[in-house]
Amino acid sequence: MAELPLDQVRTLLAVVDEGTFDAAASALHVTPSAVSQRVKALEQRTGRVLLVRTKPVQPTESGEVVVRFARQLARLEHDAHAELGMTGSGEPTRLSIAVNADSLATWFLPALARVPQELRLCFELCREDEDHTAALLREGAVMAAVTSSPDPVAGCSVRALGRMRYLPAASPEFAERWLGHGADTPLRDLIAGAPVVAFDRNDDIQDDFVRTLRAGPGASALRHLMPTSEGFVNAVVAGMGWGMVPEAQAEPLLRAGRLVHLAPDRGVDVPLFWQQWKLDFPALAAVADAVAAVAAETLAVSPGS
Repeated sequence: MAELPLDQVRTLLAVVDEGTFDAAASALHVTPSAVSQRVKALEQRTGRVLLVRTKPVQPTESGEVVVRFARQLARLEHDAHAELGMTGSGEPTRLSIAVNADSLATWFLPALARVPQELRLCFELCREDEDHTAALLREGAVMAAVTSSPDPVAGCSVRALGRMRYLPAASPEFAERWLGHGADTPLRDLIAGAPVVAFDRNDDIQDDFVRTLRAGPGASALRHLMPTSEGFVNAVVAGMGWGMVPEAQAEPLLRAGRLVHLAPDRGVDVPLFWQQWKLDFPALAAVADAVAAVAAETLAVSPGS
């Protein structure tokens, strides 16, 4: 089996991180020609095109495999140096984690706060929809992720966390005006035409809910995009539209009368999973344990767990 020369692997990672061959050359203190030669040599050795030469450069699917390997190698090298006393005194460990906005706004930060402080961890959080966080793992951009996918990314382990429950909600005034709240007209006959709030263009949970009520198209084309969890809830409370609000955020607003539950017998449950690199890395294991513990206390139990 052909070996992957470490200098070539590190050079590929530098190109991806810096975005261009020239910037990578500056970071590595070599010439752009040397960077180009190393990348070409690595592509010849693997027999694969590893980079799309755009600005910034993008790794191909094969390139993502090498980038992920490079990041894992850097992590192991850092740990070895630390155990040998070859790093700076008290140097913190950095952990990159991808997490969806709703988890970040509700239960995830208390989980990180539960990680022992003596581990001296610096968290780098990447906010991404739970349907897409696994892609960041696949690319090697993060070491762990909260994801909706139960299928482990290559080189990663996966554990179920539970289900995040979303409730269809709106302000009382909005429900009265648009949805005939309290009247005899079925919700399914009104909701598809009512203004709706969505997180971004990839957010289809509102459409999924409408399809549970009626066949045909999803939620209204009249939709407001609010790309933060707090902004989303505030927009629903303000009466801009209805939306699927995380139960943890909805409950106090329902009790206060600022929101109404549009279908008390219905909701949408999104299963969440924790995926992480398969590395013997105590700090990452400690974070995983804290995340799993808080999830068990906060999220609904998944069937069969």
